[in-house]
Amino acid sequence: MDLLKIIKDLHDERDRIDRVIASLDALSDPSGAPPAGAAPKRRGRKHMGEAEREQVATRMKEYWRKKRDQS
Repeated sequence: MDLLKIIKDLHDERDRIDRVIASLDALSDPSGAPPAGAAPKRRGRKHMGEAEREQVATRMKEYWRKKRDQS
């Protein structure tokens, strides 16, 4: 194994990667905004609508009613 050749190859690979990163940075919007057409990422909890909340409440009331009846 030629250590100097391996090091040269790694430097060449690093230079190539640096060029790719620089070209991708140039394509990105300077304001940092996501590209048009990109779906926004969902964060946090899902918010339930009134009807869905009512369904959950009804389902949980039935669940606890059955639990009480078992004991």
